[in-house]
Amino acid sequence: MMFLRAAKISVGAMVGAALVAGMVQTSPARHAAARLGASEEHWTAVWGAAPQRPGAVGGGWARAGFVDVSVRQVVRVSAGGERLRLRLSNRYGDRPLRVAGVMVGRSAGGSAVRPGAAAVTFGRAVETVVPAGSEALSDAVPLPVAPLERLAVTVRFVGAAFHERAAAPSYRAAGDHLADIAGDAYRASSPSWYFLAGVEVAGGPRSAAVVLGDAPADGAGFPDHLAERVAAERRSWAVVDAGIGASRLLDGPECGGDGGLDRFRRDVLARPGARAVLVQLGAGDIVDPCPGAEAGARELIAAHRELIKTARAHGVKAIGMTLPPLEGAPRWTPGRERVRRELNRWIREGGEYDAVVDVAGALADPDDPQRPRPGYVGSDGLTPNDAGRHAIAGAIDPKML
Repeated sequence: MMFLRAAKISVGAMVGAALVAGMVQTSPARHAAARLGASEEHWTAVWGAAPQRPGAVGGGWARAGFVDVSVRQVVRVSAGGERLRLRLSNRYGDRPLRVAGVMVGRSAGGSAVRPGAAAVTFGRAVETVVPAGSEALSDAVPLPVAPLERLAVTVRFVGAAFHERAAAPSYRAAGDHLADIAGDAYRASSPSWYFLAGVEVAGGPRSAAVVLGDAPADGAGFPDHLAERVAAERRSWAVVDAGIGASRLLDGPECGGDGGLDRFRRDVLARPGARAVLVQLGAGDIVDPCPGAEAGARELIAAHRELIKTARAHGVKAIGMTLPPLEGAPRWTPGRERVRRELNRWIREGGEYDAVVDVAGALADPDDPQRPRPGYVGSDGLTPNDAGRHAIAGAIDPKML
């Protein structure tokens, strides 16, 4: 039910790599030095994508594989900073991922890059190898960025992970076009993100709010609009989207990818600077459960309680979001509607979340609250369109972060 917003990353098991990191294998001493230097600064995540398992979605280019290609991806950071670093992921790859080079610069629109792009290194090397199941964190890049600025990240690699639904297209060119400013060689495009799991900054905000969500968050979802509100109010917070379109709260990898309970530590707590989490999950568990795994309100409330407990144990504020109206979904039933209402009542009135965002109230049709307002949903009559995503963001008071 959720779409990925250029934040999810998934890997094709057959091609064996997920998110790319550097290029040539570097020595442990170099990596240790890079970690030591990074530890002296405070880093905060300002953009992110949640990796997806192979087979969870279509896979795009990841299924075909990458042999001597350059891939350029455009991301919009939620906050600015004096320096940045990139996080690449091969979490779901089945073999090491080799990266021949990475460049980052300011997007000039489409697949073009403004002059002044910088080379990215990993342990002071331009090449790196990301082992299967691992991530790679780059060295600091002296490229200042502004809130809501779009960056173009270009990687030359073999094999990749992806996030199915991106907020902007990714571009692909055969051969080495890493340093190209013009985008002429990038003739193929994809609606997914590959290899890139995060952008982090130093010298910027010290706190990030991470959205653990499904379709309304995925791709160009409501976290983008929330980031715009936060930036307009000049609040010193970043917003990171960890939404995955088909994500559920409980289900495992065999049904739409890892569930929210499994993703929480990796996609929320592992983000540097994470100080708040907005939990927008549970709708898929109710109206689109895995076969034989239908959950009731009791099971969903128990899962929310576990997230709250884990968040607080790590000093992270837990913000609950009610489930939107679901009548009109293909598998909606009156019984499932009762589950949604009971869960929403607990989120609103249970007093266990540190704060609550009433998504149901923001999206409901005034004449039929079990259904979403027609102007707030897309052609399926259920998934929020841009107006609906703006309405969700509008229901979030930035002061609650």
